[in-house]
Amino acid sequence: MATKPPAGDPVQDAPQVAPPKHAAAGLPAIGHTLRIAQQQMGVSRTARTLLKVNQKDGFDCPGCAWPEGEKRHTAEFCENGAKAVAEEATLRRVTPDFFARHPLSDLAGRSGYWLGQQGRITEPMYLPEGADRYEAVPWERAFEIIAEELTALGSPDEALFYTSGRTSNEAAFLFQLFAREFGTNNLPDCSNMCHESSGSALTETIGIGKGSVSLEDLHQADLIIVAGQNPGTNHPRMLSALEKAKSAGAKIISVNPLPEAGLERFKNPQTPVGMLKGTALNDLFLQIRIGGDQALFRLLNKLVIETEGATDEAFIREHTHGYEELAATAKKADWAETLTATGLTRPEIEQALAMILASKRTIVCWAMGLTQHKHGVATIREVVNLLLLRGNIGRPGAGVCPVRGHSNVQGDRTMGIFERPAPAFLDSLDREFQITSPRGHGYDVVRSIQALRDGEAKVLFAMGGNFVGATPDTDVTEAAIRRASLTVHVSTKLNRSHAVTGRRALILPTLGRTDKDVQASGKQFVTVEDSMGMVHASRGNLAPASPHLLSEPAIVARMARAVLGASSATPWEEFERDYAAIRDRISRVIPGFEDFNARAARPEGFRLPHAPRDERRFPTKTGKANFTAAPVEYPKAPKGRLLLQTLRSHDQYNTTIYGLDDRYRGITGGRRVVMVHPEDAAELGLADGSYTDLVGEWTDGVERRAPGFRVVHYPTARGCAAAYYPETNVLVPLDSTADTSNTPASKSVVVRFEPA
Repeated sequence: MATKPPAGDPVQDAPQVAPPKHAAAGLPAIGHTLRIAQQQMGVSRTARTLLKVNQKDGFDCPGCAWPEGEKRHTAEFCENGAKAVAEEATLRRVTPDFFARHPLSDLAGRSGYWLGQQGRITEPMYLPEGADRYEAVPWERAFEIIAEELTALGSPDEALFYTSGRTSNEAAFLFQLFAREFGTNNLPDCSNMCHESSGSALTETIGIGKGSVSLEDLHQADLIIVAGQNPGTNHPRMLSALEKAKSAGAKIISVNPLPEAGLERFKNPQTPVGMLKGTALNDLFLQIRIGGDQALFRLLNKLVIETEGATDEAFIREHTHGYEELAATAKKADWAETLTATGLTRPEIEQALAMILASKRTIVCWAMGLTQHKHGVATIREVVNLLLLRGNIGRPGAGVCPVRGHSNVQGDRTMGIFERPAPAFLDSLDREFQITSPRGHGYDVVRSIQALRDGEAKVLFAMGGNFVGATPDTDVTEAAIRRASLTVHVSTKLNRSHAVTGRRALILPTLGRTDKDVQASGKQFVTVEDSMGMVHASRGNLAPASPHLLSEPAIVARMARAVLGASSATPWEEFERDYAAIRDRISRVIPGFEDFNARAARPEGFRLPHAPRDERRFPTKTGKANFTAAPVEYPKAPKGRLLLQTLRSHDQYNTTIYGLDDRYRGITGGRRVVMVHPEDAAELGLADGSYTDLVGEWTDGVERRAPGFRVVHYPTARGCAAAYYPETNVLVPLDSTADTSNTPASKSVVVRFEPA
């Protein structure tokens, strides 16, 4: 049977450290999965729920956005996906009595782990101005409070409507429609903090801000480069695709400051041989210095250009623009500077070049290790340059593969969750609904926090997620949030954002992916878009955690009716009653969704069009794929300092903390650890097991401190360190962001160490 939540926060003062693992998954993953699932759901509910994850007649995993193949395994989930499902399908409940026992000050002093372990929220909760704890509130009154605050604003642009990547296509479409009918493009989302750099770079270079490959492409590739990504923890099902590619003869290069167990060896729990022996994935591990990726790819591009017959001249001539400028700029790439920027050796780079030249079909995959730097957009442009030089976009087994983190973050953007919408999208939306959408750009996440800080924004409405826990510069962000007149969070479970509030606050409990969704017209389904552009249905199979929950589309529809009233001709009641009506409208507004309802009903779903992949047509300003030639940048740390990257533990998904262990890195029983190379630690006088404060340094001169971290001697790249977020978000300056995308630069923070 399921267990009760922890009564108190576990002590994390003395995490234990063992040598890191050199293989991922296998029997330990199965055991850990079943233990977590049983604790949250009990035995029978575990079986009933997990067997529906990612199935054609089941629900989409609320974890990552990795796609499913045509043929599904009976157990079509990974360890971390199972944890995500277990936490949502938990039998634990957070009732109004819980809030009566725990004032806001108590919740604010708890860890994210403890908050998340308490269970599903069962009723709408309201924190009145001046009150010390939440109280139950009827849904009708909750919507009245939202309407009071929104209609009292001096301008619609004083409201912020944030979206988490878990939100379905149907809910996201309604949410952006409401915001624009209300009068603002302030639609920040979680993509602003992660793959915004990818979207910015890809839109400029190939004309669409999405990846260009499918699972089948990965299986057909000759070479797969995995840069700035840890699939063993963040996207474990990707390991199966890499294993299949290896069995077909593919080579794999991983580029990362840290060795990661999943890329060393994958013990596939779906096969007996995989369980016992596993498959070595890496053919070449480039242990790069933090932020040195642009320099690496620039030098590789120079070497490709200089190698006779290495470029695809016909492709370059017919399909690209800007080759001459790139060639002239790349010619200046310097071996000495590149070795300094990357920390690599010349033989390592030459081996990578040889593998690139031997490959006719190359895919580059990446994640936050590339995007969350000041030069993140320029780095991804340089990745695209490499692929364009060899004609590796628009043919099978080749292309760009930004690996999205959250299960529908890509779909939310497709549905119009974007602070800088395309005029053509707004024109189509306006024609369909007979409204006039605002044309001025809205606020992204960083600009939203600045607006709250400066009094320019007064209401924050968050559709899912953990805004406070996910954002940078924790002290600044929390102070900004507390200046708001109202904060609203649509949530399934508690997190830090419920303890850091505006003068008034609401928690609106919603259905999860695992829950049955029954509206007036009958049982509903929603749709999601995976990381490779496949759209498919998701149907929950469990009774909702409480009869007082509303679905996300219902919450948006009722809020819209309360706020917009008779001035809105949009059929909000019909949208709540039957989600097919929402999909009908989507089909008329968004290209690629024609005949949406019929195509969504197919068990396998459908693939969205992608002009570069499908036609080698590039809808850019030049009408071709664009080479770029930005100056090479890389972060530098003064003497006595290191470059810190923030990252996840294995018992974590985004800001959701499932446990206090990082099994593959050998760390158990605590999260306040900082991983430092033994030679750097010796130079800095940091003994293994000692405790230190991390102090961030940036150009504004503000001291940002994360106290009490245990030093772990770890084989990271020289000059680099690593520690978990959200504990280290306090060190990331709000104004330290990527050029063009404005994504927080969380992967290259200069830190010094002071005794704890």
